[in-house]
This record gives sequence, structure tokens and C-alpha cells, in this order.
Amino acid sequence: MNLWKSNNSNGFLEFSSFGKYIKTHLLKLSILLVCVSLLSACTEVSERTVQKNAEDKHIHFLYNFSTNSLDPHVDSSYVPLRAGITETLVRLDEENLTVAPWLAESWEGKDGQHWTIKLREDVTFQNGKQMDAKAVKASLERALKESVAIQNALKIEKIEADGYTLHITTKEPFPEFVSELVNPNVSIIDVTEEDIVGKPIGTGPFALKSFTPGSKLELVRYDNYWDGASKLDSVTFSFNEDANARSLALKSGEVDIVYRPEVESLESLRAQEGIKVESTATFRVHQMTMNMERKSLKDINVRRAVDALIDRQKIVDTILLGYAEPAVGPFLPSLPFAPTYEQSKTGSDVAVKFLEEAGYTLEDGKMQKDGEQLKFTLLTYSARADLPLIAQVFQSDAKKIGIDVEIRQIDIPEEYMASNRDWDLATYSNLTAPRGDAGYYLNATYHPTGALNFSGAQEPELTAIIDKLNQTVNQEERATLAEQAADYVHDNVINSFVLHPSTIVAYNENKVKNWLTTRSEYYMITNELDVK
Repeated sequence: MNLWKSNNSNGFLEFSSFGKYIKTHLLKLSILLVCVSLLSACTEVSERTVQKNAEDKHIHFLYNFSTNSLDPHVDSSYVPLRAGITETLVRLDEENLTVAPWLAESWEGKDGQHWTIKLREDVTFQNGKQMDAKAVKASLERALKESVAIQNALKIEKIEADGYTLHITTKEPFPEFVSELVNPNVSIIDVTEEDIVGKPIGTGPFALKSFTPGSKLELVRYDNYWDGASKLDSVTFSFNEDANARSLALKSGEVDIVYRPEVESLESLRAQEGIKVESTATFRVHQMTMNMERKSLKDINVRRAVDALIDRQKIVDTILLGYAEPAVGPFLPSLPFAPTYEQSKTGSDVAVKFLEEAGYTLEDGKMQKDGEQLKFTLLTYSARADLPLIAQVFQSDAKKIGIDVEIRQIDIPEEYMASNRDWDLATYSNLTAPRGDAGYYLNATYHPTGALNFSGAQEPELTAIIDKLNQTVNQEERATLAEQAADYVHDNVINSFVLHPSTIVAYNENKVKNWLTTRSEYYMITNELDVK
């Protein structure tokens, strides 16, 4: 096309068309240049974003218990503390088995009843508010209001706040009061916040960004953390109660740290380059909890028979693959207050003899009394993968002597056992010395007011020993009383103790730095955790 062609009749029109053509194409060119510029800018932003994300320090931690609530005063899985959102006034020094300062810098209570607690003055909540005695008092009072277990554990009568000093009076002399403040359910939070269940505001190194109940927490660094801000930018704290799935998530690189991977997978995890597996003895016992309110289990010989049916060494070897030690009592033998017992005789023959003393006979392949077969409903839960397997071993061994065992899977054992009494036995795992002292377990599990007294133990002699322990200061005397209480539990077979499991953690050692597998199982996501 010759745009410059003209004649007298339409030369102007042709030039005009040319003008329009130029304008149109200039407009298109401008739009194109703008788009190129925007695309270039977007690419630069994208590259900067990628670069920034690559520089972000993030760790994905996979835990074995899920929770639908982050209320630290009632959450039985202690996720807010374990995830680094909340802290307590004192913490456990696991090396020395003593109570160490944390949010509280010092305390005094010479008579065991009137306590003065001096708080740190440099602590703020994750919303920027100062943590003073008034805020701590409000948090403690909420914990007491929300939890009968905390009421019974702390025995607080009155709290007074003065600046950064707390004055606490207990209902009776209680020398171990401060050690009870280690309990994660006594975490300090800002109670003026509206959504404590979904977004608690604590004092820890990580603030909650988002929470998907039963799935995960997204955490971000709290820059003004009193003990030094974490080098990590963020942490994902997720849940999966399937041990095999946890192991696979680490193998695939989906997560960086796995708590309690499947025992059967440990060999393959160790064989994979860059994965480190750690195990440590903890203050935990797997036990067979007995419901003492059930007719058959009121007979001590039936309880002795149940105990005799537990093949501890076989369970350690075949289910835990050696990552445990057989238990005789509740306390790890290395603890200073743990009694020393010889292993009781076990096996089918021993169990049958005890049942015969209880009036049972084995007829037509059924262990029966007054024409009724001995039957047990056995509770278990999958969050601890070894417990259902222990239940199955027990069920199989009981069947050999004519006892019918129905295994019932439950979700949250503490809630179910506390509100239902339609069961006989339960495989349960319990921390026995998370405060470095025997008092916690004995009070929680065997005192009539104990939050974990699922057996329904109402033993005046045992209660008197525990009450005396609660008022005793001298450590040697406390150890003696703890042994007496453990002896009573042992002699009367109030629960059976199966094994002390090791805590196993596997992680990507090419990335994770400063991970510490603790014996108390409380302190997990800390400000020391980092990436390489």
C-alpha cells in the first residue's frame, strides 16, 4: 500500500487515514512497552520474592498428637508450650532434676505456705503488653477457674500482685508448690485477649500466625522476645497421629523434624543420607491402667493375673525393638526416688493360679466364675503407635487362658476415661517425673483428687502417704515417702507398669541446627532452634 499516493479529490482523506494508522500503532506500541515494563517489574518483584523466601529461615516440625484447642490452661497435649508460644514461671532443669527460673527470676516460701515470687521485668506478651504481676495473677486465676486439676495441684488460696512481685498463699503448707508451676497448664498468657482457644498470646519466642484445628499451627518469630529473638523467621508445627506417615514425611523432605517416627522405620531412616535419629530415656511409663471400680478388678488376684499376663521383655523386643526398658514400677530406675524391685513372675501359668485363687476355673476354653466368662474392655489410642500393639499382644495372651478381651479405640484418653467408666483396662502413657520429683505423678494418679486418677483409687493409707509427702521439705524424707507410696501401688497392683519408652526424634541434620531431645518432653520449639 502506498500511503503517500494523492489526488485532488481524496488526498487529504488518504493522509488522514495514515495519521490514524500511526496513532493506532503508536498506541499499541506504547501499550506493548508498558506491558514489557510491567512484566520486567513483575519479574524483578518475583525474583526478589523468591530470593527473600529462599533467605527465610523456616522449620517444619511434625508432632504425634493433634489438638483442637490451644487454650494452654486446659490443653492436655501441651501444644502452646511445646510450640514456643507460651512459657511458665519456672522450668525443669533436666540435667540436675531441679526447678530453674524462667518468667520468674526468684522465689521464697520458708514456711511452705506463704510464697513470694519475683518476676522478670523485661518480659512482654506477643501483643507488646508488659508482663507484670497483675497480668500473671490474672493468668493464674484463669487457670484455676478453668481446671479443677490445676486447683487440686496448686492448692492456692489467695494471690496478690504488687508491681513485679506475686504473693501467693496456699491452703496448707505445700513445700513443692513451686515445682507444680512447671506444669504447662499453668502457662502465662494475656487473658484480656478474646480468642484464647484459637489464638493465645503468650511470652514465648514464637507468636501464632494461624491455627487449623487438628492439622497445624503457623508460627512467626516474636522479635521482642525477652531471652533473645530466634534466628528462625517461622515454624510450622503440624500433627499426624500415624507413625508411618510421620516417617514418610521426613524421608520425602516434606518436614524437617519428626517426633516419634515409626520404630520399624528407624533403620531405613538412619540409612538415608542426611537424616539423624536420636533417642533418649524419658520420665515416661507405658502402663496398664486398671479401673478399680469394676467388679472383677476389685479382686487383687484378678489384678495380679492381669499383671502376670504382660510379657514386658517380649513387648520391648518385638514392639519397641529395644527402644525401651521393662518397667516394674512407675519411675525410671535411675531416678533417686525410684524403689528397686525384682521382676514379678509372669506367664499364663502364673496368671491362671491367681485367677484360681479368685475363684475362676478354665472350662470349655473359657475362664469363668459362677457361669460367667471373664471379659475385659481394653481401651487404647493410636497417637502412641506402640499402645495399640501392646493391647493386641495382651488380647492374644489373655485368649490363651480363656479371657475375652475387647479392644476399643478412643481418641483423647484423658477425656474418655475421666467421663466414662464402661471399661476395665487401658493402655496409657504417662509422664511420671516431669517436675523432677515423684510428687506430681503420685498426686495426679493415686490421690482421690488427682486429675489422672482414672483407676478410681480410693486408698486411705496411700492418700495419707501422699498428703504427708506434700508437706515434707527434706529431700531424703521425700524420697522415702515416695518409695512408700510406690511400694503400696506395687503391692496392691493399682495399675501395672509395662515399660519405659525412649523418646525418639528424627530430623534433617543437613538443615536443622540446635535441636534438643528433652527428657521431660516439654521444651521443643525454642529460640535456640536454627537452620544451617
